[in-house]
Amino acid sequence: MRSFDVLIIGGGAAGLMAAIEAGKRGRRVLVLEGSNKIGKKILMSGGGRCNFTNLYCAPENFLSANPRFCISALSRYTPADFVALVEQHKIPWHEKTAGQLFCDRSSRDILAMLVKECVQANVTIDVDCDISSVVRGEQFIVRSNNREFNSKSLIVATGGLSIPKMGASDFGYRIARQFGLKIRDTSAALVPFTFSGATLEMTGRLSGISLEATLSAGKQSFTEDVLFTHRGLSGPAALQLSSYWTPGSDVEIDLLPERDAAALLHEGKSIHPHARIRTILSDVLPRALVIELQNILWSTVAERPVTEIRDDELRRIGAQLNAWQLRPSGTEGYRTAEVTLGGVDTDELSSQTMECKRHAGLYFVGELVDVTGQLGGFNFQWAWASGHAAGKVA
Repeated sequence: MRSFDVLIIGGGAAGLMAAIEAGKRGRRVLVLEGSNKIGKKILMSGGGRCNFTNLYCAPENFLSANPRFCISALSRYTPADFVALVEQHKIPWHEKTAGQLFCDRSSRDILAMLVKECVQANVTIDVDCDISSVVRGEQFIVRSNNREFNSKSLIVATGGLSIPKMGASDFGYRIARQFGLKIRDTSAALVPFTFSGATLEMTGRLSGISLEATLSAGKQSFTEDVLFTHRGLSGPAALQLSSYWTPGSDVEIDLLPERDAAALLHEGKSIHPHARIRTILSDVLPRALVIELQNILWSTVAERPVTEIRDDELRRIGAQLNAWQLRPSGTEGYRTAEVTLGGVDTDELSSQTMECKRHAGLYFVGELVDVTGQLGGFNFQWAWASGHAAGKVA
């Protein structure tokens, strides 16, 4: 049996950050990764450029049953701290929309940086680890590939259920349940919406068309790009809203955010009285979308010039353009979800250290925990921050 001070299950963002911080303290650290390489989600994130943090990271960018839980870790390891590490390794980066930071070259730069930091901290990394059991005696004992490892501290950083083709599984949740921890219901988050029936046929015809719109569900709304697909709706606004949407409810689409569509139609009526509604709207919306909307919203007056359409009818059409109601049949699920909503209940953990309150030396970090960020680098920042919090004390 090989002995270490800290065993970390999972070689993703949170696990590697925890390993680095523990190693810097002189702890003997072993990272056990189930797949054939570490950091797979890092490599594929941001279209291969890795949206590694967000400059405007704040607690309100996260969902959790306890919205205050993330404050401690996020305040002690900030986006500026990670940017400093990136710059220390001379990795070129740039800011995109709303504080999103990406690598100029490739996400491989971020993974190479983490690997280099692990080497400098004398962290040992094993891949292709098929872990058969985790038990607790005087120490934690992890059995993998007919080998046994023991340690005083165990950090579980196995990630959530999103993108199973990359090795995602429920293993971390099973460890939590083994130790009697409560798990908040999990679901796919930051994931495209799907539709059925006539709505699906419509989105299929519009597949590839995108526009800026406001998507809303309940009190939550996002104004970003929306992309029609052959399955439904995608794009940043749809992905963001999926984390807040309740199955069986509608989503509302404002196709002309910050514009009064009815006023636009009335203005068109006064300036171009002989134009059709589709002609007026084609100046501000993709024409293919306008034709689809015509069939849904104003088919009975489609061929009439606007001067012959009553003002109250134009107001009705305008109101629908600013609040188009669609009901998704579901989402694409974990297959394409960027993260997992829910997870290990934060009531079970210390917000300062990520250690289990009932099991000294046992830590849960990253996506496994019931803290889920919005789109735009927030989930990576939670991974860095929670991993850092555990690595500082494990």
